[in-house]
Amino acid sequence: MTDAYVDRVRRVTALRGCDTVLSGIRPASVAEQLDTIRAAVPDDLLPDIYGEGGAVEAVERRVAGLLGTEAAVFFPTGTMAQQLAMRYGAEVTGRSAVGLHPLSHPLVHERDAYAVLGGLRAVLTTQAPRNPTAEEVDALDEPIGTLLLELPLRDAGFVLPTWDELVAVVAAARGRGARVHLDGARLWESTVHLGRSLAEVAGLADSVYVSFYKSLGGHSGAALAGSADLARYARAWRHRYGGNVFQQWPAALAALAGLDRELPRLAGHVAHAKEVAAVLATLPGARVHPAPPHTHQFRLWLPHPARALNDANLALAAEEKAWFVGGWQDTDVPGLAMAEVTVAGPAGELDAAQVVALAERFLHRVQAA
Repeated sequence: MTDAYVDRVRRVTALRGCDTVLSGIRPASVAEQLDTIRAAVPDDLLPDIYGEGGAVEAVERRVAGLLGTEAAVFFPTGTMAQQLAMRYGAEVTGRSAVGLHPLSHPLVHERDAYAVLGGLRAVLTTQAPRNPTAEEVDALDEPIGTLLLELPLRDAGFVLPTWDELVAVVAAARGRGARVHLDGARLWESTVHLGRSLAEVAGLADSVYVSFYKSLGGHSGAALAGSADLARYARAWRHRYGGNVFQQWPAALAALAGLDRELPRLAGHVAHAKEVAAVLATLPGARVHPAPPHTHQFRLWLPHPARALNDANLALAAEEKAWFVGGWQDTDVPGLAMAEVTVAGPAGELDAAQVVALAERFLHRVQAA
């Protein structure tokens, strides 16, 4: 086992034992996850077979309906889904270049699969910590087949454009003859900031990828939504990429449960995140970004080493059954650490005064150490 895995198990175990949680959710046991699946199973449902029938087709129909697309295709991973969306754009347009942000998921978290497996080439759209503007796309010095927009841009702090900015950048891409693909792993909660429905947002693009586990609490899995032609292509290449799993009903049922249970709650989480972020921004030396948050996730900086913050959070969890914020990482500034805050279900139990009290207990441990 790697040190990272051991560290993660330690954090998950501590978080699971907490009665109070500010950031994140209490991890479910395998037995609890099986109970969730059982609750989502219709009596007459049969297993899917290589992506056909059963819960897989049910979740594909559900996603296509929510996004207003002709079709949706279930994938075991979002990485695979995005590779095929970019490959399709290259084949349709005859252009192997893809407009990517340097902080986008394909460049940061996918081991350059778009290039190694797909033979594609990245054209960086902007160096700013946000999605590109229409002016920046207009100014690209070479043609691209696909413009990929990550909504929200996670590694810039879960930031989103405004609706007008999104409409303008899509129009600029179309003007350059490019297709538009949305990395919508967290699209579900982005509609609040954009002020539009899922179907309206998806309707701007040629293809959309959505995740079932990042915000919906599923086990794994993703969907690629778009035209019927894209769906046929995606199924063929999903097979070639090794993603045509014999049965995927556990992940598909968990996705359906998440769409039923978690999707309606996300707007409330986004609203509460603004309140939590406003409180955290008042802590000594703290910084929150973006302020206010665009989704129910944002970044928090505190003027302490990451190890001290992580140790204090684990001690708080072990001794007081309370979880403040975990996963602290040191930054380029000595003595300044950053963590991602996720305001989900458990945080809804905390009002502003309770958030302040929890923060004070956490910081007391940091300072004492």
